[in-house]
Amino acid sequence: MKACIFRYSGKMHKERGSGLAPWPQRLTAAPPRLEEIGVSPEEFHEDTNIWRFRVIEYWKQMMSVIQKNSIRNVMDMNSYLGGFAAALNEKDVWVMNVAPVNVSARLKIIYDRGLVGTVHDWCEAFSTYPRTYDLLHAWEVFSEIAERGCNAEDLLIEMDRILRPDGLVIIRDKPAVINYIRKFLTALKWDGWLSEVEPMVDALSSSDERVLIARKKLWDEGISVM
Repeated sequence: MKACIFRYSGKMHKERGSGLAPWPQRLTAAPPRLEEIGVSPEEFHEDTNIWRFRVIEYWKQMMSVIQKNSIRNVMDMNSYLGGFAAALNEKDVWVMNVAPVNVSARLKIIYDRGLVGTVHDWCEAFSTYPRTYDLLHAWEVFSEIAERGCNAEDLLIEMDRILRPDGLVIIRDKPAVINYIRKFLTALKWDGWLSEVEPMVDALSSSDERVLIARKKLWDEGISVM
């Protein structure tokens, strides 16, 4: 069998001789480099199981508004170990995993799982040309930039720029963050459909969390044609 070479963000990683499981087992198998970022195999598998459950719950919430093939391009704005993307493997979507700059070392785990990813500072604009996204997933991203003194409104505008009309955002964060974001949904035209729930507490929950899912309206929706 020939060695498989994955090229992500200008980097190359050889599968042969690296100790990685073959695809698709490598998506859920604990990679050897976990110890480099201080994560145990047990923690990795727990993370994978948690995200599988979280994604099931997300899709239950969105069941009434999504159709087959309506979600193709997805961005996980805080990819952590890639569990969200791995849980989406059976849904036939393409996922861009984004590791925040303060945890950039985790990107190696994204690569080891056979996923695509990059590092980005969400206090800055994200280069998306020529792609827009059908779904943006923001887990604790707003809390993270707030701790560094960056502006939530700027990030909302940036997310709106890269989200296609009729696209969806899933924002999982502290209740205070969700309440603040809700004030801007009408102005952003993200009020085509809304769902907000208090999710079950799990090992990844750092505090009380809320999950807000919002759908962006079509640009001409509500505009009368003379």
